Amino acid sequence: QVQLVESGGGLVQPGGSLRLSCAASGSMFSVNVMAWYRQAPGKERELVAEMYSSGTTNYADGVKGRFTISRVIAKRTCDLQMNSLKPDDTAVYYCHAVIRTTLYSTDHYWGQGTQVTVSS
Repeated sequence: QVQLVESGGGLVQPGGSLRLSCAASGSMFSVNVMAWYRQAPGKERELVAEMYSSGTTNYADGVKGRFTISRVIAKRTCDLQMNSLKPDDTAVYYCHAVIRTTLYSTDHYWGQGTQVTVSS
């Protein structure tokens, strides 16, 4: 059973920083992509940042220059460093991974979500 476990959310003042962490566990061959999504109240879930095994990264326009995604391939972990946080960054943040679970199949997995609140 593959699981993604997130940690690191919380309350922070505008301009502050937070670091989110995600760890994949269970039986798997490899983790192809790890990403962070977020969902604010009343809005659709959106991609924040993603990182492929090759090292290629993609960021949402609104977080470029403020957020940095990183991975430790061997540990199957993925972090999101968030700096210069704004109230608009308030949301539940979800870790997402595309994992090769057998030689012939890949599946999508989601973490349980962690709340990030940016407020003074």
